[in-house]
Amino acid sequence: MDVAQPPASRRDLTRVGTSTGERRLLASWRRSAEYGVADDAVTPAFTGTHDLDSLFWSCGTEVLTDLSHTLSGEPVGLMLTDPDGVVLHRASGDSSLLGALDDVRLAPGFAYSEREVGTNGLGLALADRTPTLVRAEEHYAQNLSSFTCAAVPVIDPATGRVEGCVNLTTWSRSSPDLLLALARSAAGTTAALMGARSAGRRARPVPRGTVMRIDLPRLEPGAGTLRGLSQAWRDVVDRAERGLRGGQVVAAVGERGSGRATALAQAARRVRPRDRILSAAPPTSGDVVTWLDLWLPEVGKDHTAVIVRDVDRLPDWVAVRLADLLGRRPAGDVPVVVTAEHLEDVPMVLRSAIDAVVDMPPLRDRPDDIAPLAAHLAETARGRAVDIAPAAERALGAYDWPGNVGELADVVRSAALRGDRIDVGSLPSDVLAGGGRRLSRIEAFERGEIVRVLASGPPSMNDAARSLGMSRATLYRKITHYGITTTVGA
Repeated sequence: MDVAQPPASRRDLTRVGTSTGERRLLASWRRSAEYGVADDAVTPAFTGTHDLDSLFWSCGTEVLTDLSHTLSGEPVGLMLTDPDGVVLHRASGDSSLLGALDDVRLAPGFAYSEREVGTNGLGLALADRTPTLVRAEEHYAQNLSSFTCAAVPVIDPATGRVEGCVNLTTWSRSSPDLLLALARSAAGTTAALMGARSAGRRARPVPRGTVMRIDLPRLEPGAGTLRGLSQAWRDVVDRAERGLRGGQVVAAVGERGSGRATALAQAARRVRPRDRILSAAPPTSGDVVTWLDLWLPEVGKDHTAVIVRDVDRLPDWVAVRLADLLGRRPAGDVPVVVTAEHLEDVPMVLRSAIDAVVDMPPLRDRPDDIAPLAAHLAETARGRAVDIAPAAERALGAYDWPGNVGELADVVRSAALRGDRIDVGSLPSDVLAGGGRRLSRIEAFERGEIVRVLASGPPSMNDAARSLGMSRATLYRKITHYGITTTVGA
């Protein structure tokens, strides 16, 4: 893939060319700027490595181990990552390269997604689902400019899902001519090996949450720049802002995924516009000590706001340490906020350190937020505005979103990656089934098919019924039963 060389000024994006590779690079730079990624040095999140017995991991590490023997002595780092850009495996026979990779934390357990560290080979490959070569100064962060990276997504041949990627990194002064070809070969061999061994395999586990992330000022909901959200949302942010201006420890309470941490981040950004935001969520039990060591020392530092998510899931001994730290924090110092699903489940010792509580309504009680959030999420996924058809927007608004914004994000991003327009045909059947009574899988599928046919604009209800393989009377009955609104004539 030919990638544009960056302009002399890293922010003079208008001088980039118009080839496919150049447009992809330009879009990635813009997203990196919008995410608030620092352009001088990367600060990747540490998540730890888990579930290292999956089919993808076993096949990928086997392929990379064989390749590392072939490249013995060459200054090439071979890496396997998960779909979120977390490095799972790394190998190289060059100790100086390994040391340099350690310096920028391109190492197992660290997340190297585009959102975390800006434009880089593996992050862009996963964002665009296509083989990618990023050279030297094409990296967004300047301390990555000494490397050239080639990355290729690995697609599960059985499901079509991106399982992760193969990433090869070398010095920028080295010739990159064969790097992308080697990465393509390794990714293809990994996918083929997965296909050959797929019988009886276990399903890929649900992606784990982030243990720690440092957010710099960014143009997204967490930075408070997404406009047009509901009055209910604005009320939560306003109350949290008042508490923070008063030097209080503020807790946002509500269902997981409802936007508690994002609302608190918006409030913190209003109070301290140039502060970085350190966001920490409880890890698995095996990573608790590492998790604490990573972020606890940051509490109380200048220009650092701290969000501790899901404190109702913290072990008691961790809650004691956090409460003690908050108790010794000077009054009116840097913002500290926490989230929880149920306040009564927060350990008592930590609950007593909370000064103010704001309640976050779930997304189903904020229907006016669905359309602007969907548009924002779709644009974030594609790097440009995505049209959402009126029928699809109505379907999104009618669904009750038990998984809140997290579920909306999964649905919208999946639909946006399929094309430049989101229509009902790209939405899952359970979303098309709408809210109200929970439908069985068969009912949800049937309702979804009816909505799709009616949204396609058949000339008459007779045509719609014929397309669905049922009588017109049956179709009318099912429209009433499922509460479907239609403009198709009789």
